[in-house]
Amino acid sequence: MAIRARQSTGSSVLLVIVVACLWGWGQWKKSHPSADAPPATKSSSVPTKTAPSPASTDRQGRYDVYRGCTLANEKHNDGDSFEVRLPDGRTEVFRLYFIDTPESQFRTYRGGDDNHTRIKQQGDYFGISSEQAVDIGRRAKEFILPLLAKRPFTLYTVWDSPFNDQRYHAFIEVEQEGKTRWLDELLIERGFCRIFTKGADMPDGTPLNRRKDQLHAMEREAKARRAGAWGLR
Repeated sequence: MAIRARQSTGSSVLLVIVVACLWGWGQWKKSHPSADAPPATKSSSVPTKTAPSPASTDRQGRYDVYRGCTLANEKHNDGDSFEVRLPDGRTEVFRLYFIDTPESQFRTYRGGDDNHTRIKQQGDYFGISSEQAVDIGRRAKEFILPLLAKRPFTLYTVWDSPFNDQRYHAFIEVEQEGKTRWLDELLIERGFCRIFTKGADMPDGTPLNRRKDQLHAMEREAKARRAGAWGLR
């Protein structure tokens, strides 16, 4: 009986040694992968130019909201389209929803195209000449750019670029005479623009058609006061 006990004890010890060796070999293999093993993959999130949206942005409805924006000094800035420096330091070009200010100068482009037909259409909207329309475009630019350069403003965008030209539609909110105002309203009240381009639901939820009615009511008041282009007829 003593001999059998010793044999049983020896077999148990041997089994424990074998198990321990196999476990140790497995651990070594995990920490020393084969050179033929595929490398571990990492997830990647590369931002795209078609959807530039910093993670720090606020949101209101479907709009990204950027507070503390400033005007970038760009020679092509005009009355309704400008380069904006966002809070993260990046610059992008935005144009306003709903409105179109006249061109601020006659231009002929490479290839022979020009903006003369567009200027005539802008003048026809107000019943004024092309030369008068360009003068209104200059006045709109001289009003808007200093206003945007004066202090930081808030920009709302969904990063839509209808012509895929890296220019995005936006609503811009500024402080004017102690009040918070939409930039398109200020231009309409002064007779510096036509209600013409793409519109959208407002960040506060006002539907597109209701907002367009509001803007047309402001335009009628400007026309009655003969403000801006309306006074040149």
